[in-house]
Amino acid sequence: MTLQNRVTPQGQIIANPARGLFMGNRGGRIHDPASRTLMRRQWASRSWICCVTSFKNRQRQVMGPGYTELFFLDEVTALAAGHRPCFECRRRDALEFAGRWQRAFGLINPPHADDMDIALHKERSVSGKLNPVIVDGTSLPDGAMVAAGKDIYAIKNQNLWLWSPDGYRLQMSKPKAAKGVLITPAAIIEILRAGYLPVWHSSVA
Repeated sequence: MTLQNRVTPQGQIIANPARGLFMGNRGGRIHDPASRTLMRRQWASRSWICCVTSFKNRQRQVMGPGYTELFFLDEVTALAAGHRPCFECRRRDALEFAGRWQRAFGLINPPHADDMDIALHKERSVSGKLNPVIVDGTSLPDGAMVAAGKDIYAIKNQNLWLWSPDGYRLQMSKPKAAKGVLITPAAIIEILRAGYLPVWHSSVA
């Protein structure tokens, strides 16, 4: 049975057999343990995190009695969907992310997790607030994701990479005038500009 627990860059939760590099959750359980199917709500709290798939030899029953395990192709996908690094299983990355947030927004101290969650919850694409952009290969940082029609692209080294649940494919090299809609939350765009380096799927050269 293929479970509906794979997250797209736009934050949609779909059924797909590929698990990806990262796991995460949206603050609790959003599925029915008996049927192992999603309920109507798409999150349990504003704490959306991105985790490693293996941590301290913990064993979990996916879509069991606990929180709803979600899976991402890579961290670029998770960030686009509005998930941040987990402070437990990815503490080093989470501290780096918070430090880049501090730098990006000129804060005196790194933000607390809940401060970031509040900001990101207002910006996630599932809210329908998407921003049209002109992608010229230089206006957005590596790791930003945009949509053009039904297709979703990630930007790396000024190239557009077509996203799929299984990986990326180089679509356009150094585009000069490609129209799209920005998916990645605005705050995360600034974190990427401030130097945060997300983990990419191996299909991206």
